[in-house]
Amino acid sequence: MRLEGKVALITGAASGIGKESALLFAKEGAKIVVVDLNEAPGQAVVASILELGGEAIFAKADVSKAADAKNMVQVAEDSFGKLDIMFNNAGISHGQDDDAINTEEDVWDLTFAINVKGVFLGCKYGISAMRRNGGGSIINTASFVAILGAATPQLAYTSSKGAVLSMTRELAAIHAREGIRVNALCPGPLRTELLMKYLDTDEKRNRRLVHIPMGRFGEAVEMAKAALFLASDDSSFTTGATFLADGGITSAYTTPL
Repeated sequence: MRLEGKVALITGAASGIGKESALLFAKEGAKIVVVDLNEAPGQAVVASILELGGEAIFAKADVSKAADAKNMVQVAEDSFGKLDIMFNNAGISHGQDDDAINTEEDVWDLTFAINVKGVFLGCKYGISAMRRNGGGSIINTASFVAILGAATPQLAYTSSKGAVLSMTRELAAIHAREGIRVNALCPGPLRTELLMKYLDTDEKRNRRLVHIPMGRFGEAVEMAKAALFLASDDSSFTTGATFLADGGITSAYTTPL
């Protein structure tokens, strides 16, 4: 098993990429701290892991709050003795996110509080725990839109994911010699509730699909498999990476410098 003996903390683990990653990491031998603001579905993920014969515990957290972020890391250390893997996956895409003219300030602030500050706080407390452990792997969820921008206006979301990408690169450079790797997972368009609420008609879905060379939306479990590579020692020489799992969309629309 690729994560045997490891302890992994995953935020936004009650659904989507986080849930699939929690289940996959557990199957690969990791002990899981399931972190989410929504307790009932988070506890359901814990129950699923226990049914698989794994070990898991739930920690309720608003990742934009320092006290919650500090506590979730403390739960990992108190429950399992250490922290090897932190997957800063929690994020939002606000339904009223639009272009610069039409996006309200409160939408911008909320998006950045969760998508950027949440990653910062996870790294702040997670890195301290990894120093105590002698190293570890951090995965931050960014997005292909951090590279391309989005054809459908979602300025706060796109900007927040660009910030996550920059943060990841700097942290990777700072902490590489401490044995702490930091990489950004950049999913393409996925068949998740987050995206499908926007693409709520066949016309809208087809307009997006025409731009994806593979001709389909990605699945959350495929992102979990990409995260597993970054979490495991298989990626031991990988840090500061913009790890694109996007069905080829970025390669189709970017030009070399």
